[in-house]
Order: sequence, then C-alpha cells, then structure tokens
Amino acid sequence: MNDSFDREKIVECMFDPITSSILAELEDGEKECSFLAEQSSISESEVIERLSYLIDHEFILKNFNDGKCIITANSEKLASIIENSENFDAAIDGLEKMDSYLN
Repeated sequence: MNDSFDREKIVECMFDPITSSILAELEDGEKECSFLAEQSSISESEVIERLSYLIDHEFILKNFNDGKCIITANSEKLASIIENSENFDAAIDGLEKMDSYLN
C-alpha cells in the first residue's frame, strides 16, 4: 500500500464516535467483522466502509479466515499518528469539534 496519506483524515476517522468505538474493541486484539458490527449496531459493510481509509493505509488490517472477515488494528501505526505533536493538536481540535456537536 501507499505510505502517502492525509494525516488529518486519519485523525478524523479515528475520532469519529462510531469508528472510535470499533477501534476500542480492537485494543484487545483481532475481532470478527460481524462482532464489530453487532457491538456498533451497524452492518458489516458499514464497518468496512468506516474503516476503509484506515484499511487502505494499513492502520487497520482486514483478513479472511475460514470465510470470516477478521479486523486487526496496527496499534503501533495508529499510536504514531497521535504521538506526533502536530497530529495531537489536530486530534484535540477534532475532539473540541465533536464536543460542540454534542452540546
């Protein structure tokens, strides 16, 4: 895959409320897409759609095992986005934006 990606879009994906709940589920390790869909109350295709940019740039890995879609987080790569101070500022801006929507 191409290492060229939009860091702001990665942060935006990570802090989307539904996508962030999916990512939280992946903290413990790989999960079946069907499980993630059930936990998020969305369809499996929407799980893949929401993670598509992260999958395209290998922040999230999608594999198939016995015909089942398995999703795994590339934790090191995801953490590297947040650890970069420039991106951390973007994350804070994203959280503030999300907070303004909620209020």
